[in-house]
Amino acid sequence: MTATKILATDLDRTLLPNGRWPEDPGAIELFNTLTEKHGVCVVYVTGRNLDLTRDAIDEFGVRHPDILISDVGTAIRRFDRAGWEADTGWEAHVRRTSPEWDAEAVRRALKDIDGLVEQEREHCGPFKQSYYVDHDDRDAILETVNLRVKGRFDEVSIYSFDSQSGDGLLDLLPQSATKQTALEYIADTLGVARTEVVFCGDSGNDIDPLTAGFRGVLVRNADEQLVAGVSQQLENNPDMVVYFARGGFKGLNGYYTGGVIEGAYHYGLFHDNDSQ
Repeated sequence: MTATKILATDLDRTLLPNGRWPEDPGAIELFNTLTEKHGVCVVYVTGRNLDLTRDAIDEFGVRHPDILISDVGTAIRRFDRAGWEADTGWEAHVRRTSPEWDAEAVRRALKDIDGLVEQEREHCGPFKQSYYVDHDDRDAILETVNLRVKGRFDEVSIYSFDSQSGDGLLDLLPQSATKQTALEYIADTLGVARTEVVFCGDSGNDIDPLTAGFRGVLVRNADEQLVAGVSQQLENNPDMVVYFARGGFKGLNGYYTGGVIEGAYHYGLFHDNDSQ
């Protein structure tokens, strides 16, 4: 597939209106229509696995993506009429570039840490070891995690906070298999400059792709943790390109799907016929 415009977006509480903020009625249908009309390559970049992504598509009525980056960047699939096809080149790339990664060894190393509870096995995988974290005690827990694994497994630790459940969430991944590196791989594969890729996010595990040289969009309901982190990086790197959805654009409130649409218009992925 040849693509000149890539719109990549997180799902939960970014494209999907499943938070505590009000949604825009009809926004998902508008998103579906606009991406088809303007020939945009849609990439979902999510912590969900394939089954949970299918559930989201069925529940919310969002279109199938052209490409799915799932499990926090550790799996890539392409979608067409024949269904989902795994990108085996990505799997080989991760194994080659993170040779010390070993999910089971990470699991053993992090056993029996107070306040750290392994997530259900369907949320873990060969390139992903995930935990629930007592958010109130996160500093001490994360320090203990680092003492046990840091530098041993070609790993990266990504922490975020689920504002809906109140859970801290910790993902241990190969350092070459994150939301950021998977999206870089897709851009390179499609021959699209990374500076032309638009990425939309709302939570802490989106900070790397939002600050990695893509054109970033923070939906209006983005977590305070993420807003603060991105704002700090903007101060240190004024060449970084990030848009903060504000609402009020085309009658949309800027939350969730409305913020994604607002950001896509801001960067010119969508446009009105009379403004061409």
